[in-house]
Amino acid sequence: MAQQLTLADSLSLGDLHTYLQRAGRVEDGSVRLVAGSGILAVYTAILYPRGILDESPTVLGLRTFALADDAEFDSVVPMRSLVERIVRARAEVGDDESRVVSMSRPPEVNTVTWAGISPPRGGWRALGETDAERLEAAARAGIAEVAAAIPDGTGEQLVQRVRSEVWGRGVEGLEYVPAGAAFATFSLGFLGDDPVRLFETGPWTRLTTRRGHVLVRRKPWTLKA
Repeated sequence: MAQQLTLADSLSLGDLHTYLQRAGRVEDGSVRLVAGSGILAVYTAILYPRGILDESPTVLGLRTFALADDAEFDSVVPMRSLVERIVRARAEVGDDESRVVSMSRPPEVNTVTWAGISPPRGGWRALGETDAERLEAAARAGIAEVAAAIPDGTGEQLVQRVRSEVWGRGVEGLEYVPAGAAFATFSLGFLGDDPVRLFETGPWTRLTTRRGHVLVRRKPWTLKA
């Protein structure tokens, strides 16, 4: 019997579809789904190290959605397979925004390195706020720099090194927040007219807006004594 995913309403289904479409433009590999206490947490990878010498920060997107049941699971599934199921479910639901939506979950995958790194759920300490304009400017500058530094036909190893260098730099005026976090908030559509709140716990930094969260696992050398 297929494992089910049951969202509280079709509005959540549409939001999930939009979120995964944006994440898929950056990294369309896998999605981590964590369900419990009536909430579905959906993690997507924006940046992560591709090898032991790769200095890229681990940057994850996170959105949460209400479930219509008390299911509990933690699974990593192919993004494209999940999106295909969402498209079919949206076609079946039509314009009924309040309807509970149930669909099967894709088969799990077990070779995703970033999914084995779990951000904590509690213990976050507030660091203050920043504005969306600062993060958008950092993201746009990084996108332009990467595009200029990587001509067509460049090998994957060089591409990854350039991205690691650009997105691993700090955002000006924000201690220990890499440009990759700005890229994630911008690419996932999390920036708006509300402030971006900053939190930290252990090696993790979180950027939060009304639209979602970006989680960054900092390198050990950046940690405060």
